[in-house]
Amino acid sequence: MKIAKIPHGAAMICAALTLTTGVNPAKAATPRPTPPTRDPHTPGFVTATELPDGANPPADTEGNFIVGPTHNRAPEMTAQPGVPQGAVYNFTMSSSDSKIYPGIAREPNTFGTVDPADPAKLVVSTSHPNPYVRRVSVYVPKQYVPGTAAPFIVGADGPDRGLFTVLDNLIAQHRAPVMIAISIGNGSGDAQGSERGLEYDTMSGRYAEFVENEVLPLVEKQFNVKLTSDPEGRATMGGSSGGSCALIMAWYHPDLYHRVLTYSGTYVNQQWPYNADTPHGAWEFHEHLIPNSPAKPLRIWMEVGDRDLLNPNIMRDNMHDWVAANESMAKVLAAKGYHYQFVFARNAGHTDRGVKAQTLPEALEWLWKGYNAGTN
Repeated sequence: MKIAKIPHGAAMICAALTLTTGVNPAKAATPRPTPPTRDPHTPGFVTATELPDGANPPADTEGNFIVGPTHNRAPEMTAQPGVPQGAVYNFTMSSSDSKIYPGIAREPNTFGTVDPADPAKLVVSTSHPNPYVRRVSVYVPKQYVPGTAAPFIVGADGPDRGLFTVLDNLIAQHRAPVMIAISIGNGSGDAQGSERGLEYDTMSGRYAEFVENEVLPLVEKQFNVKLTSDPEGRATMGGSSGGSCALIMAWYHPDLYHRVLTYSGTYVNQQWPYNADTPHGAWEFHEHLIPNSPAKPLRIWMEVGDRDLLNPNIMRDNMHDWVAANESMAKVLAAKGYHYQFVFARNAGHTDRGVKAQTLPEALEWLWKGYNAGTN
């Protein structure tokens, strides 16, 4: 089956800006300022190893690295002659069939207002029930033996066709296990008051439970695959809010996932509805949760760009700087002894396509280091 085309070019940029801000750029009075270029050697940032231009961190090392400014497309991002190609299956899921996410949306061209009593709290009054249909793509490698329990990766904001091509090549080169990929589309919209924001930015186990109870059983039933129950053989990945979602899934359910891969993770104050237990949303990860909790059995790969987002909405709470958030994440992960690799990319924006095309193969190889397939 073919995957439906994804918007690209100027239309995609316009759509992305509309989703992030709640305002159509064509109607906006002034364009959003370009984020400043941050120096990875800024005082307070983690000490990082600067790599030669075009190089990636080795897949057998941990710690902090600086890549760029040139981002050459890795050969594994392109289908290679003689490499077995996996099958890609597609299906849709309707909000009417979900017990966990019946669907919401925020009115077009609205965002919210800052609570006058709390500058870190956004009041959204224009969110309402709304149906959706999400797309799901499932990659099954050619080498998969039906009936065997396979490791797998769950990706946000699917379908991710590049991921499937990379896995073809890494599996053939024995740099990744024979694994299934489940690329799940979001329920539409972005940020506070939207379905995507509810799914990805909520600090709870809810989205992981949605995947476990409503997505994975359909995958196994429809495509004759068996997915491992071993959390060591389960990974999550995503970019932006999909990246924070990837960590949220593993943080609240380490019984389900141990491996996390994020690009421009939204470890900022974007949760809605407000939750007094985590009042600063995913900013809480580096502010309180990771520093104040026993280390969890997680292996985490992260990236941020030097021109990543900075205060892209009306909130000025000092908790909407993606670069500072990811730098703080690296700092607290190191302090708690986590296995992690952090990449600071020069000449890179938010969820930068060039950076992903350069780094994804090595990132996936690093993510799966130490995995030994079991039988469950």
